[in-house]
Amino acid sequence: MNYIPNILFAVALVLGIGYFVKNVKKLVRNIKLGQDVDVSDHKDQRWQNMIRIALGQGKMVRRPVAGILHIIVYLGFIIINIEVLEIILDGLTGKHRLFSFMGGFYGFLIGSFEILAFLVFVSVVIFWIRRNIIKLQRFWKAEMTSWPKNDANYILYFEMVLMTLFLVMNATDVDFQNDLQSGNVISQFIAPLFSGASKGTLYVIERSAWWLHILGILVFLNYLYFSKHLHILLAFPNTYFGKVKPKGEFNNLEAVTNEVKMMLDPNADPFAMPEDGGAEEEVPAKFGASDVQDLSWVQLLNAYTCTECGRCTSECPANLTGKKLSPRKIMMDTRDRLEEVGKNIDANKGEFKDDGKQLLGDYITHEEIWACTTCNACVEACPVSIDPLSIILEMRRYLVMEQSAAPMELNNMMGNIENNGAPWPYNQMDRLNWVDEK
Repeated sequence: MNYIPNILFAVALVLGIGYFVKNVKKLVRNIKLGQDVDVSDHKDQRWQNMIRIALGQGKMVRRPVAGILHIIVYLGFIIINIEVLEIILDGLTGKHRLFSFMGGFYGFLIGSFEILAFLVFVSVVIFWIRRNIIKLQRFWKAEMTSWPKNDANYILYFEMVLMTLFLVMNATDVDFQNDLQSGNVISQFIAPLFSGASKGTLYVIERSAWWLHILGILVFLNYLYFSKHLHILLAFPNTYFGKVKPKGEFNNLEAVTNEVKMMLDPNADPFAMPEDGGAEEEVPAKFGASDVQDLSWVQLLNAYTCTECGRCTSECPANLTGKKLSPRKIMMDTRDRLEEVGKNIDANKGEFKDDGKQLLGDYITHEEIWACTTCNACVEACPVSIDPLSIILEMRRYLVMEQSAAPMELNNMMGNIENNGAPWPYNQMDRLNWVDEK
């Protein structure tokens, strides 16, 4: 009978971690639906970006209030979760505070954890106030429908409850409170709330808080897949694989590049057969992207990493002038469509069956992508190196090169460049006529 709690704990741990691994496999499968792309270059710079942006939170502090609060929560969860290791070992072995043999150092650790837990709780309350009472504009844009709003609040409630359980667990641990080296820096002020309870009642409260705390962490871990807080896990690979080339550099298509080179070569024969006498060259791949499978796996990783913080949209000049474009919505729509495709594959035994939908048109409108000024403000603003612009450009490329569906103004400009060598509707010979005007 004494081993039943340990067995139950082990079962809960296996189920929780097993479900998490299952979701991670599904996540990797969905990301791999994207086109392959070479990201083996600039390794030193990529490591520096990951350390500076993901680990060091380098871009978060550009907005000091949110940045500092986020760092507190970030550090709090990383450091406090070291204590989870002790909880797991206690649960598996049946011990209580297995690491307490470290004496004063253990007290220092727990004291640090308690201070961080309190700071995390305060920070989370401030985040909640900013979202729900102050109602900062970037949290209330059109794309922030009921689920994104609720999801953000659910996470905040999770964090409040987990921190409270941790402190209550310490406050009701009689031996812990009586030990002068225990490190009960914050919990000592909570303990008086339970002063009238018997030792048996305190034990029940402490054990309940202990179980709810570890089960809450397992639930939180598995909730991440369905939440915008998946960035907790993906920010590190996303910043590593993020764009390292200049932000204004546009990627060239090899098929188009080869055709242009051939056009510029006066000795080239466009009708010549391959030198080896083999078959004709393969038809070029689809130009641009109309659905998630046409995007690169890095772009799909971007979509899953989106924090929905809205910094990109709040910096977007098109959005600020009333256009429908929201870089955050681009990423949310890409993720939603990718999830839909993943469910389609699951329902059809590993094979995607055409559902008559695509990212462009059913999720993202032509009006949205043509509103973009390609200024890269969204890319610069993102705290985890997401690149909404790259997805917009791929969809534009599809419309122009596959559908010939560019706006009339753009078609006129490209026609003028082709015929006149400039975007204006004037013959090259007439360009300097203005000099003679009086």
